[in-house]
Amino acid sequence: MNDTYSSPLSARYASRAMLELWSPQERHRLWRELWIALAESEMELGIDIPVSAIEEMRAVANDIDFDAAASYEQRFRHDVMAHVHTFGDAAPSARRFIHLGATSAFVTDNADLVLMHRALEMLRERAVDVLRALSQFAVTWKDEPTLGYTHLQAAQLTTVGKRATLWMQDLVLDIADIDYRLATMPLRGVKGTTGTQASFLRLFNGDDAKVRELDRRVTAKMGFSTSIPVSGQTYTRKIDAGVLDVVAGAAASAAKFASDMRMLQAFGEIEEPFEKEQIGSSAMAYKRNPMRSERINALARFVLSLETNANETHSVQYFERTLDDSANRRLVIPEMFLATDAIMLIYHNIASGLEVHPARIAARVADELPFMATEELIVRSVEAGGDRQVAHEIIRRHSVAAATAMKNGAPRNDMLDRLAGDPEFAVPLDDLRSTLDARRFIGRAAVQVMEFLREVVEPLVGASSESSEAEVLRV
Repeated sequence: MNDTYSSPLSARYASRAMLELWSPQERHRLWRELWIALAESEMELGIDIPVSAIEEMRAVANDIDFDAAASYEQRFRHDVMAHVHTFGDAAPSARRFIHLGATSAFVTDNADLVLMHRALEMLRERAVDVLRALSQFAVTWKDEPTLGYTHLQAAQLTTVGKRATLWMQDLVLDIADIDYRLATMPLRGVKGTTGTQASFLRLFNGDDAKVRELDRRVTAKMGFSTSIPVSGQTYTRKIDAGVLDVVAGAAASAAKFASDMRMLQAFGEIEEPFEKEQIGSSAMAYKRNPMRSERINALARFVLSLETNANETHSVQYFERTLDDSANRRLVIPEMFLATDAIMLIYHNIASGLEVHPARIAARVADELPFMATEELIVRSVEAGGDRQVAHEIIRRHSVAAATAMKNGAPRNDMLDRLAGDPEFAVPLDDLRSTLDARRFIGRAAVQVMEFLREVVEPLVGASSESSEAEVLRV
């Protein structure tokens, strides 16, 4: 349909699996699953609900008449009651027991927590897939010297593979945060209209133990080990803020990678994949733009702009709840997950097809390497009988001159020629050139790569199977 607005997250970016997770079908199927869990638990604890009613509910749990629900909602102006009536029409023998003792938040809040839990699991799989791709890249290029940067200025050398471990470390931390949220996220459970469980206490004739057991059973049936200990009508929206902070963290990690990639591609050192018939510019046919990395940055900026929203929503949930969270959360929570899902898919696509240009890297290293050999050059001068402080000043003077010359068009860094020609320095040119082996300046970078992969990454990747979903970037 091209005559109505369609979110780019669904039309262009997010995976089918994530779209299906946040679909109306899955959300309202979960509502029915919750109603079944509630009725079944109530029956098990003594409420007179026929087994046949439970069975009838189960038989139609996935068959949702959305047209009927829309019609009911138009009449009642209440989405939950619209689906209560729609479910009752489909399972008439269970109609009088559906939603017994519950408030709307029983289905809306519990379903949201289930959906967020599953969405976090999916994002974790995406992050592990990226780690797997970057691991292969890091091993291949673990000892390839490249310029390291601080303050966006050339600093001491690192290696191409070692830089990849910096991107990977961010993801490792994100996965740890996801794991914490998955392990500690509670269900809302069965709490009643203002969280006091008063309706359920009345339903069980004041039997406190049965009310507690009802909460425990529904929680277990929905696959959770705990429910939130206390709530108002809704669970505290601080849980949303905590979950979405983790989601935003993963988006930020990908954005850091993408920013680095855009600069590396500008330098001509590493490029993201570029397909055979891909067009970089509608006007400049020669261009090869880092459009995938740019897309990560664009989507991440959207995700990060939503992160504060969850804390703001939590801060204005007066007393036991207000309703100004509802419309907001319908947008923010799914879209943060959908956008971050898209980000991780693009991240994996780039990481799986990075193109490295060693000659370009070596040329850029050669421009800066004489400056980085300063300490070694000082040592050579002292060994030749020179004074350390004098040598330092000579090197400082000639390095500044050589750098200025390159900025003004000199074809190469001639600092060593300048030093060799300075009678105060007194070290032969060949001796000076012997200091310029780039691999002497990478420290433990290659070893660090292998240690990091063996000790940190492999336990994570090895414990997770590779994602079976083959997602094709649609744009």
